[in-house]
Amino acid sequence: MSNVPTASSLDNAPAEIKLAVDLICLLEDNDIAPQTVLSALDIVRHDFEKKLQSQPL
Repeated sequence: MSNVPTASSLDNAPAEIKLAVDLICLLEDNDIAPQTVLSALDIVRHDFEKKLQSQPL
């Protein structure tokens, strides 16, 4: 049995779940190596953490 959410179950999902599913599909469809994905995600996370820190309270 597949753990992939159906389109209807994603309709009410939080934005971060929708984005995660979209990213997973994009990366898998383009056959990106898992280590490349994880390295890129580290860079993306670091970038967005810096953006959060620079936002005014």
